[in-house]
Amino acid sequence: MARLLVTGFGPFPRAPVNPTVALVTRLARTARRQGIDCVEHVFDTSYACVDRELPALIAAHRPDAIVMFGLAASRKRVSIEVMARNRAAIWLPDATGAMRSHAAIESGGPASRRGLAPFMRLMAAARATRVPAALSRDAGNYLCNYVYWRALEAARKPGGPRLAVFVHVPRVGQTFRPRACSKRREFTLDELARAGRAIILAASRR
Repeated sequence: MARLLVTGFGPFPRAPVNPTVALVTRLARTARRQGIDCVEHVFDTSYACVDRELPALIAAHRPDAIVMFGLAASRKRVSIEVMARNRAAIWLPDATGAMRSHAAIESGGPASRRGLAPFMRLMAAARATRVPAALSRDAGNYLCNYVYWRALEAARKPGGPRLAVFVHVPRVGQTFRPRACSKRREFTLDELARAGRAIILAASRR
């Protein structure tokens, strides 16, 4: 089994409650019960926090895989992000009020980087839980995309993680229409945890 780093984010200005705080705790507990060496971490939703804490976590724990979770409140499914884009919103402050001075995350870098993951396997695992899930090519331009980019940068270095993937989750209470029935209902934290568990177990397989 791989050594796994599972991360989430704390609240931010448009989301006073971020379900990934509770989600990563549940997922790490589940992973350990499965015998996986798992480290959990919740970042404050700030650029400085990611820049400070992500390299320290990788250096201290040397994870084989990083599975990052973040909130995308308007999504109607669990979204496994296929790529990170070299962009950050210069008009949108983080949770500390700080704003990016440059739109590019990596000056002179490529426009995008593909995640390092068996995407179809992760999606199939999530869908097997009967929770709506899909691949996405838009990780946004806020902290979720930012941490994904920084994790993929770390993966390119010697000894970096072999797998790095970001997963957006809807807010708890977001309505969706199950495929097997026409009645609308809301996502629960239990459902997000069920899909998340399937994803991290699939990601931890060598």
